[in-house]
Amino acid sequence: MIELFQHIIDGISVGAIYALIALGYTMVYGVLKLINFAHGDVFMLGAMMGWYVSSRWTSEARNPSIFGVLWVTLASMAICGVVGFLIERLAYRPIRSSPRLNSLITAIGMSFLLEYGGQYLFGATPRFFNVLPHNAPIHIGSVSLGYVDAVTVLVAVPLMYILQFIVFHTRMGRAMRAVSFNPDTAALMGINVDLVISFTFVLGSTLAAAAGILFASKYPSVHPLMGLMPGLKAFVAAVLGGIGNVPGAMLGGLLLGLAEQIVSGYLSSSWRDAVAFAILILILLVKPSGLLGRGEAEKV
Repeated sequence: MIELFQHIIDGISVGAIYALIALGYTMVYGVLKLINFAHGDVFMLGAMMGWYVSSRWTSEARNPSIFGVLWVTLASMAICGVVGFLIERLAYRPIRSSPRLNSLITAIGMSFLLEYGGQYLFGATPRFFNVLPHNAPIHIGSVSLGYVDAVTVLVAVPLMYILQFIVFHTRMGRAMRAVSFNPDTAALMGINVDLVISFTFVLGSTLAAAAGILFASKYPSVHPLMGLMPGLKAFVAAVLGGIGNVPGAMLGGLLLGLAEQIVSGYLSSSWRDAVAFAILILILLVKPSGLLGRGEAEKV
């Protein structure tokens, strides 16, 4: 039983990171009906920018501190927010009225651009990234709660709550939901659709950057291809919860993290990545709209 509790704690920590990335997928899909496959590479960029800022502009690489990690995280979120805005403005907006296949191909191309552009700028060699002070774990009975795991949950949960508040309790959130429902009608009601879509990309990119910092703190090695697998798993989490559904992305991320840790602990760690895609196949067969999603009738 103690071992199970330990796996649950580890799963919640990893799942919170997946949830932060999945929120970017689900928001963009909800507003644009676009799967932004470059989003996982924005997550990578967040981690790489955190490493760059910590090694070049601060002393965090040598003397990690809470104030230092706050500065590094905010800087990384700001940079990725700008990148998210540029991706939408330069890559997706010009082909918004084109067939969806064009947008899908563009998203894949943007993903490759970020990955291999990162290799050109930073090199392919993995870099050690130690932005959080690795203090002694917290012991709750016989269960050990790692310091990085505790910080991950304490950061991810407020960020998810802030996003929930923005989407459901602010004027911009109402505009996002209106554009998601019907962009043409929203434009006729005076909503600036371009501004709403750009805001959605910026918001999703900042959350991906925060997830990148947390992930790199938990697994302290960053490189330009690190966003591939976490990005795909976060996409699975978004589909599991219901693509386009914000609470569903949070739930899907947590469930995927728990499933990974339990499979790794009780079966084999080599099945860790396979379980995500097994869940994707299963959810598409049983409930394609996701756990919290609702099926929509399409006129054909």
